Amino acid sequence: MSDGETMDDTQSSTPGKEHSKNRVQGDDPELSDHKLSKGEDPSLEVNGEKDDGMQGDELVDNETSEDETSSILEEISKIKEEEEKFEKDFAHILEKAEKGPADDETSEENEDDSSESDTEEEDTEEEEEIGILLPRSPNFGPPKKPLIDIEDKEEEVTPEEEIEKTILPDEEKEGPILTEEEVPVTDEEEKELLSDTIEEAEAEKVELEEKEEKLGPIEKIKQLFKHKEMVIEPYDPEEHGPITEFNGLEGYEEIERYWVNEPYAFIVILYNEDKNNHLYYIVEPELTDFENTFLHEIKDRLRDVLLVEEIDEEEDDKEAVLESKIRSIIQDYTIEITPPMLEKISYYIKRDFVRFGKIDALMMDDSIEDVSGNGHDVAIFLYHRVHQNIATNVIYHEDELNSFIIQMAQRSGKHISVAEPMVDATMPDGSRIQMTLGTSVTAHGSTFTIRKFSDTPITPVDLIRWGTFSSESMAYLWLCIENNKSLIYAGGTASGKTSSLNAVSLFIPEKAKVISLEDTRELKLPHPNWIPSITRDSFTADERGAVDMYDLLKAALRQRPEFLLVGEVRGKEALTLFQAMSTGHTTFSTMHADSVASAIHRLENPPISVPRTMIQALDIMSIQSQTYTKGKRVRRNIKLVEIIDIDPNTRNIRTNDIFVWDSESDMFIRTGESKALFDIKMRRGWGQGRVDQELYYRQKILEHMVNNNINDFQEISDIINAYQSTPEKVLRKLKLE
Repeated sequence: MSDGETMDDTQSSTPGKEHSKNRVQGDDPELSDHKLSKGEDPSLEVNGEKDDGMQGDELVDNETSEDETSSILEEISKIKEEEEKFEKDFAHILEKAEKGPADDETSEENEDDSSESDTEEEDTEEEEEIGILLPRSPNFGPPKKPLIDIEDKEEEVTPEEEIEKTILPDEEKEGPILTEEEVPVTDEEEKELLSDTIEEAEAEKVELEEKEEKLGPIEKIKQLFKHKEMVIEPYDPEEHGPITEFNGLEGYEEIERYWVNEPYAFIVILYNEDKNNHLYYIVEPELTDFENTFLHEIKDRLRDVLLVEEIDEEEDDKEAVLESKIRSIIQDYTIEITPPMLEKISYYIKRDFVRFGKIDALMMDDSIEDVSGNGHDVAIFLYHRVHQNIATNVIYHEDELNSFIIQMAQRSGKHISVAEPMVDATMPDGSRIQMTLGTSVTAHGSTFTIRKFSDTPITPVDLIRWGTFSSESMAYLWLCIENNKSLIYAGGTASGKTSSLNAVSLFIPEKAKVISLEDTRELKLPHPNWIPSITRDSFTADERGAVDMYDLLKAALRQRPEFLLVGEVRGKEALTLFQAMSTGHTTFSTMHADSVASAIHRLENPPISVPRTMIQALDIMSIQSQTYTKGKRVRRNIKLVEIIDIDPNTRNIRTNDIFVWDSESDMFIRTGESKALFDIKMRRGWGQGRVDQELYYRQKILEHMVNNNINDFQEISDIINAYQSTPEKVLRKLKLE
């Protein structure tokens, strides 16, 4: 028989329940324990006084025999020895108490449970101190009725239950968590498992508290707002449908449609027959009112996040960083985010934050050369390779345009303000931009003009394919540049001077030292031994700290260059440039002039003022122009002219036309003998046959690249350099021997 059963039997057979408890424990449990330790009977004091609360059957008979007293003392000593073990069964007693008193006519087990419950509820404070309930004397039986209604008693929360509620939330439990009260006393395995679970919970709680103490305030805030990651499937046009659609524009007929940023933006060329007007229409994803509001909310929060975010501009992909931040921010919203909705929001945020805003589609269109913003509340115009000048559906309001101008200046490394409202700069993609801010210098408000340049530089093969030069004239320039002949491209605005200069620079020997001087960066060369330099504006009102073209040119001449490339000559730097030509430096440059006569006139007069004797140091001048042929607007090299010398009689500069463009047939005709080729023949010790052979092979190589659609900039550069070093190998490879 177990200890619990022994106790139950003793209680059930002992009358005078309440008075027995008072005899054993007394008013002071510690005093009773002290008397027990000395062998004294604690009931003697109770027998000496009459307890007002003990009446009738509950009073103890004072004539109890000594044998009965000895029996009681032995029983109390036994209970005292087993006190610690009974303490572990406290949960079992509570379980019995929760079931309530049993009916007198029920089984013996129910009677035992009822007796234990009555005993537990009799003195709650004493149970909390000693952890067990002392049994009654065998002389006293159960009370006639329980002192406390157990069903009405407030449920007590044990320390173990408190730990479970704090550490183990309901959603993390795999099943119902058993408390110690629910574990049957007879099932030792379940009871031991429960004890281990409680110990693990306590250890986990301590560990979490230690981690929280180590966390800083920022980490705690991040944990506070950390949400379960929302998984949104990738956008698939075939599954979710297109996000960009165009249903036509009233009064206009669609002429052409093409993508510039699939699947987000495409271009539609429209034509109105009544007005004889073309319209360049940009189609982007259309936002609902809710999506537009949500987009502005995400933008505002994203700006705050990026202000404190450390981003490595060289290593990190800006668009990937934005994508990650966008997905992180939308976790805070409980709305349903669909893949098309997320794709729209991501597109507009990337467009406005890291690209070019409203004109982003224009900057991605390779068929556009110039983009012009002529003021606020006015349509943006552009120059299209096919449709020429054409209006767009893009319009900036005043504040929006001013903000865009300031943003473009900052991204280009320049400063623009009301005090300095005009700026020339190079945009991050290499395009050239001229900007004005406000109405102080332009009446319609801020303006901008972008001269677009492709990421891939223009090559000689492109110029031949477009018809700007013939393969024969380009082969002539190749041989002359390779043999250090100086060259100036002259022409009007947008005639292709800089593009041609950049293209023929591929003919410069690969390892020659090259220095370029520009106001805005436009030249792109593949040469490893190349120093690109640009001018700098002053930092103060008195022009201190400025570095102009003349300063750059003087510094370049001290660096022993073999080839000098000057973006444009327009002032005193031209005199230094011609001085460099006279001392043997090969120079390439551009200038504004529409003919050889006007070019020489500009060189001789202020502000350039180059002496006529120095002009004869120039070898070749190329005149370029935007013109028309067969009803199309095209760029053509009007003529290639060599500077011969100065006429001793008239003191005029004598020139010789080598190639002339025929506008009627759109062909280039060779008209004269070249002084430059004669000089090369004499310098290299070649005969006329060798010179003609070199021109022929170079022409065939260029035509081979045009006919085989070799467009890669690096591949074209490699073929040109390979021919200069090992011509026979290249000819065998291209099967041109």
